[in-house]
Amino acid sequence: MNLSSLRLARRTLLSPSGITRMTARTRARLVVALLLLAACNRGFQLRKYPTNAGLFKASMAEFQAKKWENAITGFEKLTLDLSARDTLLPLAHYYLGKSHENREEFLLAAQSYARLAESFPDDSLAASALLSAGDSYLKMWRDPSLDPTYATMAQTQYRLLASVYPESPLKVQAEKGAQRIEELLATKDYETGMHYVRRRAFDSALIYLKDVVRNFPNSAKSRDAMLRIVEVYRRPEMNYKDEAKEMCVALNGAYPRDTDVAKLCPEEVAADSTGAKAKLPLPGLPLPKKPGAVSPFSR
Repeated sequence: MNLSSLRLARRTLLSPSGITRMTARTRARLVVALLLLAACNRGFQLRKYPTNAGLFKASMAEFQAKKWENAITGFEKLTLDLSARDTLLPLAHYYLGKSHENREEFLLAAQSYARLAESFPDDSLAASALLSAGDSYLKMWRDPSLDPTYATMAQTQYRLLASVYPESPLKVQAEKGAQRIEELLATKDYETGMHYVRRRAFDSALIYLKDVVRNFPNSAKSRDAMLRIVEVYRRPEMNYKDEAKEMCVALNGAYPRDTDVAKLCPEEVAADSTGAKAKLPLPGLPLPKKPGAVSPFSR
């Protein structure tokens, strides 16, 4: 039984109407629950630790014992009471984040980590805190079809680590995290574009497919989006032949000797024997405004 359940038991037992409705066995169980609650209260009380050093030591003991709620109580008080110059303050923020993370309170964990990195950029824990903040934000984005706010927040933490701490051994891990998010975001826009292709809303489809190429050029979906753009340009309803040729040239320059590109753009591949790397322009129509129709994926 957790602490909130025990408190509910106490309120129920002290209620006159609650007592009359209880069986003897139920009353006995609630009495035991209240005794456990009293034991918990005796086990960790802030007033028992008059010094910050004592409270930190006790909070660490609760953390190591995996008593996350007690640890949070202690570390949270320390983050409020410790002076900015106290060497225990970065540690208190870090372990407060870890305690929230272990309780799967990922937003609170990310905020604690980010506060550490922002307030103490020169601390030895700052890079680790940024990585943990990114991981915590990413755990809140459980489905790529959902709003990507937490994903972009996670990506910000990863990129900040890589740019501010380029010598950190955590840089590679942060870059991998940022790239993974880029692939997921690119896939989200790509699938939305294909949804509009299936609905024959081709102008709307082009918006999302071009977003993939423009915003996520290093993703695996960038190539697929360019191929689909060519196919949309060539549809009878669109018939943008010149734009399709320009995109084929860009495709061939960006992905030379790619079999799918050669199959879709045989004339442009045959005409270009240099194999030079090209930029990724987005030729063709000016982008129309975002469609009013509701996308199957949140944006």
